[in-house]
Amino acid sequence: MGSRVARERPDQPFAGFKLAHAVLAADDGRAGFAGLTIGGQLVYDTIAEASCIWSPRHVPPRRRCDCGFYCLSSLAEARALSCATANQTAVLLEVVASGRFIRYERGLRYSRQRVRAVRVGRCGCGRPASGLADAGRGLVGWRHLKPSCDACAADRHLVTFGSFAARLGGLVPVTRDQGAAGWRGPITDAPGRPRGSAPDGLPGADVVAALGAEVALVHARLDHLQEQLSRLEGGGSGAGP
Repeated sequence: MGSRVARERPDQPFAGFKLAHAVLAADDGRAGFAGLTIGGQLVYDTIAEASCIWSPRHVPPRRRCDCGFYCLSSLAEARALSCATANQTAVLLEVVASGRFIRYERGLRYSRQRVRAVRVGRCGCGRPASGLADAGRGLVGWRHLKPSCDACAADRHLVTFGSFAARLGGLVPVTRDQGAAGWRGPITDAPGRPRGSAPDGLPGADVVAALGAEVALVHARLDHLQEQLSRLEGGGSGAGP
């Protein structure tokens, strides 16, 4: 008989990091989170027990199933995960994992979760987010939200950090993620290029100026030829019967 895998029992809760979609109830009264992949059809609160969408017959997590919450042990890895196209509108959660757990890849799969902080990344334009706006998708009864600045939100409804925190129950802080990945402006320390050159094979300023002078000369010659042609046409019409 093969040996059974020992069940791991942590001595204390495990602190980790994960990404999730922020969601707002259709009546604007509640807020929560939805997973990025398999658990994306389920909305959970700041304190939640994992459930298996495949079978209710076992308690998550199970080694031969993908059920259970999942978190990473490193904040840097969670931020790196947010660079993926499908994850760029997600928020970063600081969580405390407890209950049953399985060590999985770079973190844990576990049965019980408490969200202790929410960090909101940058707006899609690169500016720091000032709130959460409708992402244009969602679940039945829930709207997905995405980080947004005031300018990009425009006239759309913008849920402020404080308002979202209140809808979570008021016990979890929701703040801007100061270390979120994103473009912070022009790169000023790039090496200088030779005079007359430009990136991606485009002509430099000197080349453009020379071409502009050539075009101006061609236009002047065309004007001169047009003037001569008009004189010839005028003389021919005057010599007719």
